[in-house]
Amino acid sequence: SRCRYPRMSRRSCPPCGRPSYSHPIPRKVIFVEAGIVDLGHLALSHGQARRLDLDVDLRPIALGGQTYATEGGLARARLDVSRTSTGHALRLRLTPELSGPCVRCLEDARLPLEIDVREVDQPSAGDEELRSPYVDEGKLDLERWANDAVVLALPAQPLCRTDCAGLCPVCGEALNDAEPGAHDHPAEPDPRWAKLRELQKGVVGKEHRWME
Repeated sequence: SRCRYPRMSRRSCPPCGRPSYSHPIPRKVIFVEAGIVDLGHLALSHGQARRLDLDVDLRPIALGGQTYATEGGLARARLDVSRTSTGHALRLRLTPELSGPCVRCLEDARLPLEIDVREVDQPSAGDEELRSPYVDEGKLDLERWANDAVVLALPAQPLCRTDCAGLCPVCGEALNDAEPGAHDHPAEPDPRWAKLRELQKGVVGKEHRWME
């Protein structure tokens, strides 16, 4: 399995034994498990900050009966951690690209997202509004935070392009690259007016015989 330890110094990954990376100073592993960052192991003093570039797992998103996901299920994320007098200030940035069907033409749509979100966790402030739902006992659930941010950033109607013309309502083919007039199908008569058309034909036929 892929090692999730930050690339800072050449050491072996404790879980898998493969060549990986751990934090050089202090020499403590930042992750306590996949997707979890132990903020205490960063050993930051008040006013100090640390930037980490990490891979996070992104789960497929189900929307309108369709699925949208990143290639390989991973995305590169940048986490900024700042130590405050009462806790931590957190900033998460990532630019994943999801793919899935366009809601208009059903062709493959590639959806690049730019995500920049922030959280504060100030347990010493004594105010619940200053607590982050992603931090529990000093451990940041980075994977859950990233997945929630991607869900909120995904467009409500994913499109292959902003001017997608959709599908032809008659033949069902995509209209994006169609020639002008290629889908000008003759309109089919409305079956609900069939009886009226029969009556009209009968009236016209009687008038024609009368004129003769």
